[in-house]
Amino acid sequence: MDTTQSQLAPARSTQVAVATADRRAVLAGAMRLVALGLLPAAVAPALRAQQSGGGLATRGPATAPPAMPGTHLVLLGTRGGPGIDLTRSQTASAVVVDGTPYLVDCGYGTVRQLVASNIGYLRVGQVFFTHLHDDHTADFPALLAFQWTNGRTGPTDAYGPYGTTRLVEAAIASFRNNVEIRSVDEGRSNKPELLYHGHDVDVSATPVQVFRDERVTVTAIENTHYPARSTAKMPHRALALRFDTKGRSIVFSGDTAYSANIVRLAKDADVFVCEIMDDGVHAQMLERARAASAEGNTESIFRHVAETHSPPGDVARMASEAHVRSVVLNHQLPGASPPNGLAYGVSAFIDGVRKGYPGEVIVGQDLMVL
Repeated sequence: MDTTQSQLAPARSTQVAVATADRRAVLAGAMRLVALGLLPAAVAPALRAQQSGGGLATRGPATAPPAMPGTHLVLLGTRGGPGIDLTRSQTASAVVVDGTPYLVDCGYGTVRQLVASNIGYLRVGQVFFTHLHDDHTADFPALLAFQWTNGRTGPTDAYGPYGTTRLVEAAIASFRNNVEIRSVDEGRSNKPELLYHGHDVDVSATPVQVFRDERVTVTAIENTHYPARSTAKMPHRALALRFDTKGRSIVFSGDTAYSANIVRLAKDADVFVCEIMDDGVHAQMLERARAASAEGNTESIFRHVAETHSPPGDVARMASEAHVRSVVLNHQLPGASPPNGLAYGVSAFIDGVRKGYPGEVIVGQDLMVL
């Protein structure tokens, strides 16, 4: 773990509810359930959150907190899949480098989680998409709309596979009415189309640099979330991302099955943020895919889930072959959380990965900081 973690000022500390004491014991050494305290600890948590989500149209001012040294990984949403969960947000993470956030994916609930983490949505200037399924993009129009309404004047650039430029254009179109009304009624002059830009990344089996500034270099490679039979019929692709900073290297698998490309990208990384699918769910999806195929549907959602996501053994294989130092399990399937706790065996996730990988394994939770 990054030694600067002790410098974080907690904005929220919550123990995850799990079904048994054994699960709590498994999690005790791994959980880092404090939000990123980018505002002074003396400020009340509710006010801190209000300030981090502030702006022209809200009560709280937009606060520019002092830069915190080091590289921090913030898990904003860890739920896998497009379902709506009242206790967890869809997939999104932030790499915060010396106080500057870089957003990875923007599933439903992300804007609220940016406020809850004290990162704030007004400070996000770069967004990186692993792919364009709705559980990774649903809150992106809201992010841009509320940035514009609440007074962000700097640009926000989105990087991702084919379709990202079109996504930005569509997001701007979705709040066009809001812009027209406020421009007349409130004297606004900023033009969203001059502030928000999409960049389509031409990904392949060869790592390609997609972004670089004085704090971070971001490299992408194609993963295996879309099978070859699908990519032969469409231009859409899915990718994995690597963030290299002065102090750490963090790799995001994106949604994927086992991928030799990811192994290449993640070589010797400090942190490997990888999706995971419960073995029982994998078996169930395979069975339902066979049943759907027998009825004539050879491209069912069940086949997609079974063939393009990673059970624990595949996570372990990629992590071991890449010699990564730590694995963080994200985009967890199943995604739903019943009232009495998580919908899967947390210890089974950890035990399953450790069968093939000897390093640290952390089951991600929303607002965890690493």
